[in-house]
Amino acid sequence: MSAGLFVVFEGGDGVGKTTQLTRLAEALESAGREVVVTREPGGTALGSHLRQLILHGDHVAPRAEALLYAADRAHHIETLVKPALARGAVVLQDRFMDSSIVYQGGARGLGDEVERISRWAADGLLPDVTIVLDMDPDPSRMARDLDRVEDETSRFADAIRRGFLMLAQRDPARYAVVDAARPETDVFHDVFGAVRAAIRRKRASGAGGDQPTPPSPVSP
Repeated sequence: MSAGLFVVFEGGDGVGKTTQLTRLAEALESAGREVVVTREPGGTALGSHLRQLILHGDHVAPRAEALLYAADRAHHIETLVKPALARGAVVLQDRFMDSSIVYQGGARGLGDEVERISRWAADGLLPDVTIVLDMDPDPSRMARDLDRVEDETSRFADAIRRGFLMLAQRDPARYAVVDAARPETDVFHDVFGAVRAAIRRKRASGAGGDQPTPPSPVSP
């Protein structure tokens, strides 16, 4: 088991992943932890090219799209995430394999094969905790300029929400479902608590990890 901590943020579009990830990074850095912030797709140079193709290019056949995500994941995990974890960093990642399972496997109808390919691409690596930011789909929170994938999947918002919740129910010890419809600071309190709990679990397993000091409450 790696010395670092792997934290993933998941959820539908517009639930506040970027805001909460940024606040968490600032809190952990203030506690003296090395923090690596990344995303899928796009966390590496190769990933940036693939992100452009997937999100802003022309139509991509669903199976081809799933394989492009898997290619990005395999390279991203091997060249960025694993080295960061090995040196003891906290990796905060916006989206991981759950998004592929829910969006490509569910919304695009590709089924369970997407999960198998995603786990193979990640070389078996799973997050120490996956934080699912959950709320009723709210079109007013969506970006005005939707990328290709957001535009095509926006009509499946309810099914996407259910998909993330089903994954969390399947493995509750590794997931934290957080009500994202509340004020930003309330949401962050639960996010930070979930990360502290993950660190405690990792420490108990013998993998080490210093416990961060809770941040002082601040206004949104």
